[in-house]
Amino acid sequence: MNVVDEVKERLDVADLVSRHVQLKKSGRYLKGLCPFHSEKTPSFFVFPDTQRWHCFGCNRGGDIYNFVMESSGLDFRTALEELARQAGVPLREQTPQEIKAESEAERLRALLNEAVRYYHALLMNAPQASAARAYLRERGFERETVETFQLGYSLSAWDALRTHLLGKGYTVQEQIKAGMLVERDDGSTFDRFRDRLMIPIHDRRGRTIAFGGRVLQPEQQPKYMNSPQTPLFDKSQVLFGYHLAGRAIREAEAAIIVEGYMDVMIPHQAGYRNVVAPMGTALSEAHLKQLQRLTRRFILALDPDAAGVRGTLQSLETARQTLDRDWDAVFDPRGLIGYEGHLKADIRVITLPDGLDPDELILKDPARWTSLVASSQPIVRFYFQQMLAQQDPNEPKMKSRIVDAMLPLLNDIADSIEREAYAQEIALELGLDPRTLMDRVRAMERAAVVRSQAAVREVAPTARGPSDLEAYVLRVLIHHPELQQRVNELLGQANLAGLTEADFSPRYRLIWSAWTELSEHPELELDDFLPSDMLTLVQDWTAQQLPDMLPAQWERDVVRTILRMRERGLREKLQEAHVTLATAQAEDGPTSTPSIKEGIKQISEELRELQWALAQRPAQA
Repeated sequence: MNVVDEVKERLDVADLVSRHVQLKKSGRYLKGLCPFHSEKTPSFFVFPDTQRWHCFGCNRGGDIYNFVMESSGLDFRTALEELARQAGVPLREQTPQEIKAESEAERLRALLNEAVRYYHALLMNAPQASAARAYLRERGFERETVETFQLGYSLSAWDALRTHLLGKGYTVQEQIKAGMLVERDDGSTFDRFRDRLMIPIHDRRGRTIAFGGRVLQPEQQPKYMNSPQTPLFDKSQVLFGYHLAGRAIREAEAAIIVEGYMDVMIPHQAGYRNVVAPMGTALSEAHLKQLQRLTRRFILALDPDAAGVRGTLQSLETARQTLDRDWDAVFDPRGLIGYEGHLKADIRVITLPDGLDPDELILKDPARWTSLVASSQPIVRFYFQQMLAQQDPNEPKMKSRIVDAMLPLLNDIADSIEREAYAQEIALELGLDPRTLMDRVRAMERAAVVRSQAAVREVAPTARGPSDLEAYVLRVLIHHPELQQRVNELLGQANLAGLTEADFSPRYRLIWSAWTELSEHPELELDDFLPSDMLTLVQDWTAQQLPDMLPAQWERDVVRTILRMRERGLREKLQEAHVTLATAQAEDGPTSTPSIKEGIKQISEELRELQWALAQRPAQA
């Protein structure tokens, strides 16, 4: 038994789900309100017999891995690591170096947790923390929020934390490594944080990895100080508040990105919990990849000063380069076909009133915050307004420069009617003919034109099961990694999503995850990601030769195999739904099943669309 299956064998889906959902037993299954969308009538079902779950309201479902990924916004490997830890299953035999590194990491996490307890106790009880408590009251913090975020206070003494942690058995070197002590050139040390409001920083699993410290005296500098980079903390990878915001982001179907700690904590206190903040850095690719697991809608809360505008523009450009895209076929008069990529995201901007941060606005006028979020500007309109403010639109050269800057954003818009409406708005403001601007947009759309390819012969045996189909796709991509982008483009022609980890069963999902990680980090090795049995399997695939075919033939063959994988998965999901419907009607009566029937209708529609796509790609010799 491989580790993925062993973890599933040891953990029960009902136990796992019940930590997040209040489940009620109903015959052979359990049901409750879905944690991933708002509903009043339960449409979320857990099936202990098959160790699976499904919501017939939002049509999400799967096994324990899918649930953890959906509920916590984790990728598959991180979800596997977390569940393996709970199940007591080692992912693979660790080297002595890895065992030592993990032991050191656990030790540092324990040290930081002790620092959290120490700082929090000081804030709540110490006379020296009176100024910190007064500051929190002035900023509108309630006691529950202080406890939720485990806020604390660091004494002004140079060695208070060091002495405390030494008493708990943590060495000076461990404290330096955790970022809590600063080492002088002569080898002596002092507490990094002194006389500051202490704000613990957590990773996606809610584990303490660092601290932020806010000054209490105006003469102190800097105003905010973060822990340095440590084995646990890389600020370019961390979003403050993410561990508390995941479910709220899913429910609101939007992530609001703000600038600071207070701008996360006060909105959370006021019930706006879908808010996160980068750690004093610009929005990074790593930040966006975390968030797009939860939503496709991103709202940036903008500081109205010049620095805030520059930061927002930089974040918008990062988002455009990072977020996933849909690919559509486009044709030109010569019969050539190309592909245009449109953002699979809705990026918007909130411009805050002068002099007010999000936390201040929410405390002063929460209704206005709600209104600003609801009326947030689309990226195209915000960017255009900034261009108008920075350039003279009456100068012909400036008009051309503005148009050149706007074209990529217009091309990002998937809906052609929306795209043309924005183009007309821009043209009207600049005094241009809208047709001229649309011609420029269409010219960009045809930039990647390629000639249509001949039909592909089928080389993957048709009698194989889902696992063999998955293995075949992975094996081909491992031999020909350059195919992946083109395969996703071909799937996009049929209005289908590109290949992701969700297309694979847990065992092969781990191989997919490892392969994609390796493509982003070529300095690593495959055995850094895979347990020994899976590593052997991939090595066998690598050693086996594939048939000699043209790239276009491989592309179409892999696409067809992916479609067959998805078709079988939908057939299994549909069969499971019909069994659930029959059981529910027998035990609860026909009036209790509308959400299940609606779910069956959605699955059936997906299956019809997929079968239509398959029909367009007949197997050929």
